[in-house]
Amino acid sequence: MRPSILAAVLVLACAAPAAAQQPPASTVEAPAAAAASADAASPEAVVAALYDVISGDAGQARDWDRFRSLFHPTARLMPSGADREGRGVVRSVTPDEYIARSEPFLLREGFHEREIARRSERFGRIMHVWSTYETLHNLSDAAPFARGINSIQLFHDGARWWILSVYWQAETPDAPLPAEYLP
Repeated sequence: MRPSILAAVLVLACAAPAAAQQPPASTVEAPAAAAASADAASPEAVVAALYDVISGDAGQARDWDRFRSLFHPTARLMPSGADREGRGVVRSVTPDEYIARSEPFLLREGFHEREIARRSERFGRIMHVWSTYETLHNLSDAAPFARGINSIQLFHDGARWWILSVYWQAETPDAPLPAEYLP
């Protein structure tokens, strides 16, 4: 065996036991529940609160403290779609970055997002919600200007439900909503 390969094997062999003895990675414990108890009491409640807090007419301020209270400290929001060349893209933002990016549009245009169908799966403390949505500028609009699917991951810490992530894709002509995700 060449000396450089032998040295690499020895380093890896010696490092493996050391790595096994290191303490586990730190966990992030959520702060004391800041959400209204009704908002975090069940998966249905936290998802309903999410839709409620981002929705409103043009010029209507959103309750961003309520919005923040729904999300675990490690949470991310991830819009996905395609770039101009048709390649898939995704962006990961914190709840505060979402607020900074979205608030001007929400205030200017009006934005009402509502769930029209849901599929959920739960195991212990974790839950995955496929939430089909439609979006209107005003509740009186005859038709939505967008539809899509929110993939929402939830976590229960023993006291309440938290949103860990919201990952979504809007419907497009190339990616229509599948029948099984519609009402």
